[in-house]
Amino acid sequence: MKTELDISTWNRKEHFEFFSKFEESFFGITVDVDCSLAYEKSKKEGISFFLYYLYLSSKAVNSIEPFKYRIEDDKVFIYEKINASATVSRDDHTFGFSHIVFDDDLDIFLKNAEKEIKRVRAGKGLMLDKIRQNEVHYSALPWLKFSSLSHSRALGKDDSCPKISFGKLTDDGHKKIMPVSVHVNHALMDGYHVGLFIDKFQKLLNTK
Repeated sequence: MKTELDISTWNRKEHFEFFSKFEESFFGITVDVDCSLAYEKSKKEGISFFLYYLYLSSKAVNSIEPFKYRIEDDKVFIYEKINASATVSRDDHTFGFSHIVFDDDLDIFLKNAEKEIKRVRAGKGLMLDKIRQNEVHYSALPWLKFSSLSHSRALGKDDSCPKISFGKLTDDGHKKIMPVSVHVNHALMDGYHVGLFIDKFQKLLNTK
């Protein structure tokens, strides 16, 4: 389900028209988040830490409207729900693209994710069966404590899906810290909106 945004009355009309003309309209921000309580909770409840923070990130994404905006044929649409397309690694060191349907219920989300991960790991190649607009492109680099990150992109192609990457979890005193990179289309949102996402994500990570 999606509805069209009336650009003519949008307070970001001029911003949209300006940045949508750029060859590279994406910008990125990398921050550290405190995962101490989330990591503890995932281990206590026997939940994959990766799937738990993926769920919390998806929940934060779905709570912020601009993260649900997509550009299609020079129009802006608002999707009702945004799912997760996370890269899934295999034993042969390749990966495939998944399509994990978001659900606000953690148990349902985990079932959706585990089923999809099993499917991708049993396959070969990228498994990019179709392009979906109502997704966030997720990736995890648990081997690297990065402070910045860039993405491979086909410039000039229609692309307005946010890209969120997670790095290596490290100990900082009594805290567990993880870098998070967020890349978004500047035609659809600004640094303020990325800040809203980070704040919401951190609050969810802090939930006991």
